[in-house]
Amino acid sequence: MTGDIEENEVINSRRFNYPREAVFGAWTNPEQLARWWGPEGFSNTFHEFDLRPGGEWRFVMHGPDGKNYPNHSAFEEIEPFERIVIHHLNEPEFQVTAIFQDSNGGTTVIFRQVFVNPTFLAGARPFLMEANEQNFDRLNELLIELHG
Repeated sequence: MTGDIEENEVINSRRFNYPREAVFGAWTNPEQLARWWGPEGFSNTFHEFDLRPGGEWRFVMHGPDGKNYPNHSAFEEIEPFERIVIHHLNEPEFQVTAIFQDSNGGTTVIFRQVFVNPTFLAGARPFLMEANEQNFDRLNELLIELHG
């Protein structure tokens, strides 16, 4: 990823060896998403997953330390096989944009988080960059399991 990154954003990208339909499906099928969302060692319990603009997504991330992390988000945009925009409503508040691009027979996902509070991000950027890479690792493992 090239270009200027603002002080309130984090951008990760990864190429997956699977078509956009498979990668996008892992983001939009709640059973699949619950299996890979979050850093290594986390699991999820989804309580609401209304995949449409204005729909809400409520879930709890269960950390490897035994702590529970409630999450409340709203879907802002869903463009099938192209883009998903999610507004994370609880602290820290941020917007996620996931873009899905064809890439030599695979799919490149660009994952952009824009935080309301740049001060929060200043201290959390290294953790978030690594956590997002772990998310991508887990997504790739699921894609391998489901699609060979």
